[in-house]
Amino acid sequence: MVNSSSSLGTNIIVNHDFCGGLHSWHPNCCEGYVVSADSGHPQANSGGNYAVVTNRKECWQGLEQDITGRVSPGSTYLVSASVGVSGPLVGCVDVLATLKMECQGSETKYSLVGRSSVSNGKWEKLEGKFSLSTMPDKVVFYLEGPSPGIDLLIQSVVISCSNPKGRRHGNASDGDEDIVLNPKFEDGLTNWTGRGCKVVLHNSMGDGKIVPQSGKVFAAATERTQSWNGIQQDITGRVQRKLAYEATAVVRIFGNNVTSSDVRATLWVQSPNGREQYIGISNVQATDKDWAQLKGKFLLNGSPSKVVVYLEGPPAGTDILVNSFVVKHAQKVPPSSPPDIENPAFGVNIIENSNLSNGTNGWFPLGNCTLSVGTGSPHILPPMARDSLGAHEPLSGRFILVTKRTQTWMGPAQMIGDKLKLFLTYQVSAWVRIGAGATGPQNVNVALGVDNQWVNGGQAEVGDNRWHEIGGSFRIEKQPSKVMVYIQGPASGVDLMVAGLQIFPVDRQARFRYLKRQTEKIRKRDVVLKFSGLDWSSAYGSFVKIKQSQNSFPFGTCISRTNIDNEDFVDFFVKNFNWSVFGNELKWYWTEPQKGNFNYKDADEMVDLCKSHNIDMRGHCIYWEVVDTVQQWIRSLSQNDLATAVQSRVTDLLTRYKGKFRHYDVNNEMLHGSFYQDKLGKDIRANMFKMANQLDPSALLFVNDYHVEDGCDTRSAPEKYIEQILDFQLQGAPVGGIGIQGHIDSPVGPIVCSALDKLGILGLPIWFTELDVSSSNECVRADDLEVMLREAFANPSVEGIVLWGFWELFMSRENSHLVNAEGDINEAGKRYLELKQEWLSHAHGHIDEQGQFTFRGFHGTYSIEIATISKKVLKTFVVDKGDDSPFEVSIAL
Repeated sequence: MVNSSSSLGTNIIVNHDFCGGLHSWHPNCCEGYVVSADSGHPQANSGGNYAVVTNRKECWQGLEQDITGRVSPGSTYLVSASVGVSGPLVGCVDVLATLKMECQGSETKYSLVGRSSVSNGKWEKLEGKFSLSTMPDKVVFYLEGPSPGIDLLIQSVVISCSNPKGRRHGNASDGDEDIVLNPKFEDGLTNWTGRGCKVVLHNSMGDGKIVPQSGKVFAAATERTQSWNGIQQDITGRVQRKLAYEATAVVRIFGNNVTSSDVRATLWVQSPNGREQYIGISNVQATDKDWAQLKGKFLLNGSPSKVVVYLEGPPAGTDILVNSFVVKHAQKVPPSSPPDIENPAFGVNIIENSNLSNGTNGWFPLGNCTLSVGTGSPHILPPMARDSLGAHEPLSGRFILVTKRTQTWMGPAQMIGDKLKLFLTYQVSAWVRIGAGATGPQNVNVALGVDNQWVNGGQAEVGDNRWHEIGGSFRIEKQPSKVMVYIQGPASGVDLMVAGLQIFPVDRQARFRYLKRQTEKIRKRDVVLKFSGLDWSSAYGSFVKIKQSQNSFPFGTCISRTNIDNEDFVDFFVKNFNWSVFGNELKWYWTEPQKGNFNYKDADEMVDLCKSHNIDMRGHCIYWEVVDTVQQWIRSLSQNDLATAVQSRVTDLLTRYKGKFRHYDVNNEMLHGSFYQDKLGKDIRANMFKMANQLDPSALLFVNDYHVEDGCDTRSAPEKYIEQILDFQLQGAPVGGIGIQGHIDSPVGPIVCSALDKLGILGLPIWFTELDVSSSNECVRADDLEVMLREAFANPSVEGIVLWGFWELFMSRENSHLVNAEGDINEAGKRYLELKQEWLSHAHGHIDEQGQFTFRGFHGTYSIEIATISKKVLKTFVVDKGDDSPFEVSIAL
């Protein structure tokens, strides 16, 4: 849904052709929906989607979009819309394009932009133009006009600036202008100041060894006494909200015997109510030898009263040198095309001589170790590979024996670079075993050296005299010069055995077909509608039309306080999710950054938003076990004071929000951290659950951890997670759910499913709590997301999915967003919406001779329309999850 462009400039309307449903559009005191070419609507032969605005009671009711952040004073905007009407109409009626402008302290103004005379069954072009002399607080574009009872149809809307290359005369800057003034210091230090330090100008430094990369001079932030000291510029009034900007700086460091340091570009933003926010734009590892380029993007959600951009980072006493600092409106990146992969050869092993029928040909020892061939390994494929490959010839029973290992990285290796295809997802599978002499369990890893970068192909912990399955996955998205696969891990002196190593491309579509069949079984239910209130002759044969409006399965997302200032973000959020989790605002380091200094304002406002839209919430998190996430003031407490603080934390949080959060992650990532356990003893973890349960018995209490589902981290393998949960339960901890974060790369369905099935034996609800996938190609990202959503939705143990965000520049990982920074839904977002639609049931037919109508549908909320001889009846009903028995609904006519 990338907005169209013209020779005049980019279309400022988001979702201009309704391919994203009503995303960013709002029916004004009426109702709206989007129909497609095959919908059967009176004007559905138009060849594309269009919006229908219905249940209009007044002429001014129509469809609107907030364009505040996308227009500026002094420019002329041209409007072109394709519009129609439908309904009881004789002749023609006018459709109007109108601008609504709101300014604080004065009355709302309306301006007619254009009009078109429209008749039933025909599309007409509505054209007009407008300009703003001053910038209102809010600008809304909308279409209106037909008489009450007439549906307004809208096929597309384009609003383009007629002088996009020209300079704007208002405060906000045009996209092609530099936001930063004097970016290359050609006017000396005009517009620049020091942030807690001095700023000076140089044409050279270091006895002439440091000269500008370009131009004649560079600036230096010097006499720095804090890491946050640097060079800054106030850019207030030159940046617009809801626009993405790109910052580029050429930097290096000097002095204090520091040869390399992180240099960061940061935005300090102050809102009209005094709230402060620091936005990290980008960072680069700068040196004292060469200039380095720092590059990153940012976006402002709200309307700031002050914005300052600055550079910071190196330790005190080290100068930051800046040759240039440019901020411009970020260019829109064109959507990705699906990768063109010829002959993917799904399921074909790329490993040479995998069955060792040729001895060790094709293999070589990595390091000073010895390879030989032994017999006695399993003949069956490891289970996760078997689930992907189906029926397969038995393995040979031969294995590589690696002896004389003197380093952990030593093992068998093979070069595979010429056999890999970019953007294909590869599954890794092998049997592994270790010899005698190990002092404890050993970590065995299938690794890839991709141009000397380590890539994890899967890990297993091996601690006994058995063969263990190792399974993982990987994908390469940039052309490497060489790729080596090798098996490593056990301590030096411990022999390693490897059998049946397979690396093969995964056929995701074949897996999807299987998952669709599973989904039909576990997420749907037979429904029997029983009609009463009419005699048999009146009811029999009446037409029934059933439409599901919402699937009851929880689909949630992470949000942050700053996100909710962006109405486009909120619009997508409330339309497409029914659960939420807060990124940081409930964490202890956010609510009490210094002892006794509490901040619940952010969380309070987010709770209010979710409650106002009937969106359920997960509480993330009461504690976080990883030491790097613990505030310094907590780390410095004595044991007794820490115990008191831990009690106060849970009491304050759960008393304040009692009954508001359906779930809590009690102590985050206990498989990867142990701060509280180390300080307060083993019992503290179970006691945290007990304290939380006493304070809010209504909340379900979760464990929550990462790399549980992908086979790449032995610390959080499903077996370790099960062991931890059982231990908590033995101590009386009321563990109510299992959280799998789901930050995953190149997911493979059977590997994910294997983890879910193992955890499912505990009988606890499983939730994906922080799901995100990442790929530079948004079509591949969409495929990754589909893998995870289908695997979760088809598994009976999974009871909810929460994404770790969806909006670009507000994700924890790059290339993981579903919606681009300025509101365009990308391929991954479209895939998410398509799956949500697929998981809605619709049915139609006639009431049978028993006065019933039966269908099979997903759990959730439905509307039903019954057309009898005498009247039309509209009802709603809900299909509960229940058991396998048919769900009966009585409907009185």
